[in-house]
Amino acid sequence: MRRACVAVVSFAALGGLALAQAGAPHFVTVDPSDMLSSRVVGVNVTDPASNNVGKIEDVVFDGAHAVKGYIISVGGFLGMDAHYVVVDPKALKVTYDDGVKQWRASINATKDQLTAAPEFKYEGQWKASKS
Repeated sequence: MRRACVAVVSFAALGGLALAQAGAPHFVTVDPSDMLSSRVVGVNVTDPASNNVGKIEDVVFDGAHAVKGYIISVGGFLGMDAHYVVVDPKALKVTYDDGVKQWRASINATKDQLTAAPEFKYEGQWKASKS
């Protein structure tokens, strides 16, 4: 019985060590100039002539958790036959219009240019359920 208790205490201590190595959470402040992905997903994307060329479908994060790109759907109807492309975050201008309380996105590309871009497919881990 005593060995079992020692084993449990040792295991608990090791578990505590693992938690200590992970560190306590670091909390940050969200600034008014920051964006929330939930607010920009679904925003229509326009070209320089204000033509609708697509819609932001997703935000891509790299291994360091920095924004790597935006997935834009081009064409299609109600999600059918849409062509998905990933654009560099610097290529997409995402702004908040305080006057109308709405997010806007624009890109210096035509619908044809986006349609001709390499396609991203929601496959494998990208198609897996969220929870």
